[in-house]
Amino acid sequence: MGLWVILGHAMLEMAIIVFLLLGFSFVLENMIVVRTIGIVGGMILIYFGISIVRSVSLGSVSTSFLDGADEQNHGSESSEKRGIDNPVVGGIMISMSNPYWWVWWATIGFAFMVQFNVSFRRWPELLVFFLGHEAGDLLWYLVVSCLAFFGLRHLNRKVYYGVLVCCGAFMILFGIYLGCSPFLKS
Repeated sequence: MGLWVILGHAMLEMAIIVFLLLGFSFVLENMIVVRTIGIVGGMILIYFGISIVRSVSLGSVSTSFLDGADEQNHGSESSEKRGIDNPVVGGIMISMSNPYWWVWWATIGFAFMVQFNVSFRRWPELLVFFLGHEAGDLLWYLVVSCLAFFGLRHLNRKVYYGVLVCCGAFMILFGIYLGCSPFLKS
């Protein structure tokens, strides 16, 4: 599954690299755009973090996958994938909805492209930059995907709830940081 999600992520990153090379970078260099991404993205992360912590405290988080319910329903579902059920589309949507992804490309990703002189005229550098970046993403997300898949077999509800609360708290803190950080830089 991780391979398909990262394929969607890679397709979106290919598009953003092309847009940056075509001159779209002026939009991402605008401080109003960066601050808007920071504020809106920070608020979304804070909302999601609070929502996760609240759902755990209310006991409304489904843990049916811990009971092997996924194996019981495996044969009864259609294999047809459409829309957000498709992992490639899901990879695109997850990347686009991550405000830090946009901030990363507006700052670090674009700076790397400038530093390594990535351009259409220097297509070998462009190819190496893109494939190297995607190889790193692929390696990281395959590790995360495998750990998530195999780790669920040894996870109990209390540990799962603890992980969710920690992730929710991290999202809240990261949302505060993301919302404030564009105002701390000139």
